[in-house]
Amino acid sequence: MSGRVQEDAQGKLEIAFENAGEQPLKNIARPVRVYRVLLDAAATTRPVLTLPDKPSIAVLPFQNMSGDPEQEYFADGMVEDIITALSRIKWLFVIARNSSSTYKGQAVDVKQVGRELGVRYVLEGSVRRVADRVRITGQLIDAASDAHLWADHFDGSFEDIFQLQDNVAASVAGVIEPALQEAELRRSAQRPTSDLTAYDLYLRARAELRPWEKEGVLRALDLFGQACERDPRYGPALGFAAICHQLLHVSGWTDDLEASRRQALDFARRALRVAEDDPGVLANAAYVIGYFGEDIPGALALIDRALELNPSFAFGWQRSGWLRLWAAQLDLAIKHFETSMRLSPRESRAGPHMGIGVAHFFLRRLEEAQAMLSLSLQERPSWAPTHRFLASCYAQMGRLDEAQAIVKRLRDITPVVVPNATHWRNPEHREFYLEGLRLAAAKVS
Repeated sequence: MSGRVQEDAQGKLEIAFENAGEQPLKNIARPVRVYRVLLDAAATTRPVLTLPDKPSIAVLPFQNMSGDPEQEYFADGMVEDIITALSRIKWLFVIARNSSSTYKGQAVDVKQVGRELGVRYVLEGSVRRVADRVRITGQLIDAASDAHLWADHFDGSFEDIFQLQDNVAASVAGVIEPALQEAELRRSAQRPTSDLTAYDLYLRARAELRPWEKEGVLRALDLFGQACERDPRYGPALGFAAICHQLLHVSGWTDDLEASRRQALDFARRALRVAEDDPGVLANAAYVIGYFGEDIPGALALIDRALELNPSFAFGWQRSGWLRLWAAQLDLAIKHFETSMRLSPRESRAGPHMGIGVAHFFLRRLEEAQAMLSLSLQERPSWAPTHRFLASCYAQMGRLDEAQAIVKRLRDITPVVVPNATHWRNPEHREFYLEGLRLAAAKVS
């Protein structure tokens, strides 16, 4: 199989893979795959997405009306929690915040948003927090007709913040589907936390967490840790603290890999003890437990439960993709990564592209693997695991010069060039990966 790169009429970079030699097309065992990456995402119109077969909604970034730029994290946190509340309604298709947040600070055309995200409804709003008082306003718009369906505001004290969020979600859902069953919108019987300082620390930590950057992970871990100290049963904070330690481990951003492993698993187990039916907590715990190989079948059961609770959980589908990779369920992994991208069409695709690339690598589709891994690195050039797989891929393709160039860049990112890779549960997959990586690193000084 060979690849070609060309630019199409719309200015997109097209990477197509074709059958090698002169064999007729009827001998191709599977269809040609064509992947496109936008050369300039800001300047290029994205394709129109088909509406899902159930009511669909995107929640745009809320304006911070507090007069204090430092409160941006709070407005963003309100949007995330409203999206979470809406996502609990199984008959709704809800776009992930990481996609809707790309419109932050922009004057938007609601019809265009509907086309770009593939949704029928758009929720806009604002948040004002002054001292202990909070006001959340919202308006629901039909993206197809630009008709305003509902508008309201909700006032209360900061102590009432969870109730205010639920009121917004309930009102929106009631407009979309008047026959809404109240039980569908109920959050867990127990709030994630009753400590509002812990909740504020959690929102600050989420704003700091940048999984691809060491310093962002460390800042977030400190804030999540403070939240957990205030409320040792705060499931979402415990789950994300576990994720932070896992990120330090997988990237080699720690001098003590074993300590990071122990701390990640400790936070994950603590999170599970209080998770109840919180999809985010279940997904984060499943991911950490699966990565460290504690219990792959148990981790798969946890992620399946999370996705059953919230079918619109874009990052949950991405977490599931990685777990399927670790469990050697490669075709299912690709499907789940693709689902995550449909639920979050404007989010960075570095993670799903890497995951799809890894699946192709283990399936010995090396040309396709190299293309996907390269696309991932274009977006996240400092992510060590992608460098490792791309170096191994080049080596297995016999392109040693390119493999060694990747290893040289990898050594500028992390001292861990060849990891133990025990989270890849299939011995054949693991050895194929490490064999290529050792070959790539062998003669690099």
